[in-house]
Amino acid sequence: MRTKVKRLGGDVPPLGERPAGAAVAVWSLDTALGVVGGHSVEEALSVLDAGERDRSARFVRPDDRRRYLASHVGLRVLLGGYLGLAPDKVALVREECPCCGAPHGRPAVAGGGLHFSLSHSDDLAYLAFAAVPVGVDVERYPSAGAVADILGALHPAETAELAAAPEADRRGLLARLWARKEACLKGTGAGLARGVAEPYVGSGPDPAEVAGWHLADLPAPAAYAAAVAVAIAVHKPT
Repeated sequence: MRTKVKRLGGDVPPLGERPAGAAVAVWSLDTALGVVGGHSVEEALSVLDAGERDRSARFVRPDDRRRYLASHVGLRVLLGGYLGLAPDKVALVREECPCCGAPHGRPAVAGGGLHFSLSHSDDLAYLAFAAVPVGVDVERYPSAGAVADILGALHPAETAELAAAPEADRRGLLARLWARKEACLKGTGAGLARGVAEPYVGSGPDPAEVAGWHLADLPAPAAYAAAVAVAIAVHKPT
C-alpha cells in the first residue's frame, strides 16, 4: 500500500473524494502556521468544541497549546470538508475503550461516516482519514537514551533487531518501528494500555504483516518517520 501525503497549509484545501473502501487520505501540517485551512489559529477556540477548549486550556507550555490548536483546527477543516460540514459543526465523540469498555477510546465522528487519526511530533502533524478504522503516527528520531530505555519493552524480535544494528542507526530504526507500532495501536484504539510488545512490526525496510491491517510507511521529512495502518474490511457472506 503506497500512500501519498498531501500538505495542509493556510488556504482552504482541495480535498477530492471522501476516502472509500480501503483507500486512505493522509495529510501533513506544520503546526507553527498562524492560519490553517483558512482559519486563524489565534481564533481557534471558536471552531473547537467544549472538550477541545478545555483540553487546550490545560497546556502549560504555549508551544504545546499552539500545536494542539493548530492540529485540531486542521482536523476539523479536513473532516468538515469530507463530510460537507462547517468545521465547527463536526461533532466528535469517544468510542468505547477496547481494554476496559469505558468511553475513552478512539476519537470518532458522531454517527460514523468517516474514521480519522491524528498524530504530531514537535511542529509536524499527520492526519489520516478512511472509511474503515485507521491509525497514523509520526515520530521525530529519539535520543540515544530513549532507545536504550525502550529496548526491553518491545517485541523480543524487535529488541534483537535494534541491538544487532550499528549504534548510529538505532535512532532512525526505532523511530520507524515506533511509528508503525503506534499507527496500529491507534487504529485499534488500545493505545499503550497493553504495552508495546505487540504487534510485531519490525524495523526493516518494509513493515511486517499485521493480522487485520494494511501497514505502510509514509514519506516524512529528514529525522522523522511516519506510518499508517488501515483496517482490512471483513466482508460477511450474505
